[in-house]
Amino acid sequence: MNEDNNQADTCCAFCGIAEVDDIKLKECTDCDLVRYCSDACQKEHKSQHEEDCKKRAAELRDELLFKQPDSSHLGDCPICCLPLPLDAEKSIMMMCCSKVICDGCNYANMVREAEGKLKFKCPFCRQPLQANDKADEMMMKRIEANDPAAMNQKGAQQYNKGDYSSVFEYLTRAAGLGHVEAHYRLAVMYNNEEGVEEDSSKNYSS
Repeated sequence: MNEDNNQADTCCAFCGIAEVDDIKLKECTDCDLVRYCSDACQKEHKSQHEEDCKKRAAELRDELLFKQPDSSHLGDCPICCLPLPLDAEKSIMMMCCSKVICDGCNYANMVREAEGKLKFKCPFCRQPLQANDKADEMMMKRIEANDPAAMNQKGAQQYNKGDYSSVFEYLTRAAGLGHVEAHYRLAVMYNNEEGVEEDSSKNYSS
């Protein structure tokens, strides 16, 4: 930080009085460039500061608007707490606990287990990994416990099998519990008229 910035942080931009125990400076409400000891000083300095203030305020708005979001609708990996990738191929859902784990954490866990000659377990809940039939049983238990993530995953599996009636059942239940991806999957199916009858009374071309 240069000398000018240090002075802006510790001195009033108009009168130059320094911040001490009995004098507290406050930042300009629109930018982070200057500080003032009183409303009177801020008012007197307005004509000198206004142009720089507007420019910096616009920069701050752009930074807020275009910065990388902290997360997405998918949430964060429960292990590393980083945002889950939007590419579904870069994460995995654990059937035992319905947690979606990023590939990085899943790979790190596999390396740890291989090096330590350990049994393969879920990176999150540490339950032993099961064969496909057992994994399906565990998923159904999660569904019985009203887990929307498990319902959404089951709906996706049934979609791949072409069982649209089951897809709607699971996705509708998951969507009703607030699962965003289930809402999206249902919308896509309705839009593509998959598993639903076309309503000839509606004219979508108008």
